[in-house]
Amino acid sequence: MTRPVVFLGPSLPWQEAYEILDADYRPPVKRGDLGHVAGARLIGIIDGVFLQHCSVGHREIMALLNRGVGVVGGGSMGALRAAELRPYGMIGVGRIYELYSTGTIEGDDEVALVFDPETLQPLSEPMVNLRCLLDEALSHGAISDGERGAMLGRLRSLYYPRRTIPAFLGIAREVLGDIRAEGFDRFFAENYRDVKKEDAIAVLRHLKKMSE
Repeated sequence: MTRPVVFLGPSLPWQEAYEILDADYRPPVKRGDLGHVAGARLIGIIDGVFLQHCSVGHREIMALLNRGVGVVGGGSMGALRAAELRPYGMIGVGRIYELYSTGTIEGDDEVALVFDPETLQPLSEPMVNLRCLLDEALSHGAISDGERGAMLGRLRSLYYPRRTIPAFLGIAREVLGDIRAEGFDRFFAENYRDVKKEDAIAVLRHLKKMSE
């Protein structure tokens, strides 16, 4: 069986990905890329482009599904497309996929970020990671529901390349005040999770099981 083809970028370094799954790793998927995966029986879509080029289309993925190719998505663009194409057989994996499929989040700006085109290293922070951190803070009583809503609102108003951790902590300070912000900074340091990375790993593990 041929190796799976996986479109992966800033969600997880390729070096770490190879340790989980032996696959043909390619940069974030864009419109037309799926036409160059002839022979592959398993395809993983994790990262994809949003504004730099045209995003991967639904019909491209459906064409693969109709040919019996297994397509697994999660983490970023893959989670969004898997939620949209679940009725047609695309497999979704991970927390972000669940958030999209339940309608908790909508739109690609939740997972969009900017990254270095050569190293694929992320240069901003995806909204979904910060949203999950705020949900955790609310569940632990570190912030109120109103404070969570205020911080989310300010994050949404930021153009996604400007969503960084320093910007996020600055927003928290504005909403909570200097004294409570110190406690929130500690909560962030102790509880931050890179949900996109966790979901990318989940996609690779799922592909590994499917290929065994």
